[in-house]
Amino acid sequence: MNKASITFQVEEKLDFSIPKREEVKKWLIKVAKSEKRKCGKLSYFFCTDRYLHTLNKRFLGHDTYTDIITFDYSNGDEISGEIFISIDRVKENSKKYEQAFNNELMRIMIHGVLHLCGYGDKAADQKKKMRQKENKALELL
Repeated sequence: MNKASITFQVEEKLDFSIPKREEVKKWLIKVAKSEKRKCGKLSYFFCTDRYLHTLNKRFLGHDTYTDIITFDYSNGDEISGEIFISIDRVKENSKKYEQAFNNELMRIMIHGVLHLCGYGDKAADQKKKMRQKENKALELL
């Protein structure tokens, strides 16, 4: 029995909702399983650039905009964490990379899970591996 608990919260200012919530939750669990991990508690917070920028400065010391910040509370093979996603950045990136908004949203959501599974994205080789893992995960959706 999997004790996965996946929640989605949206900043009040945003006119946004998660498409196909239950399907997305099952997908997130499936991707974790494909990485030989179990889902514990995953909390997604969808917010504005401004809110995420504040978190980035406060907790990471980065005075930059970003699309995602992942706080990892994983223990052993069970992934758990808080994943903050800027909907402003997702919109911007979907235009920049000529992707549908929902495709870019799913890519960013799974990016957070992959961080919790131990994948980084600082070095070029890490970015390449992360992108491959994102693409593979998107095929499972």
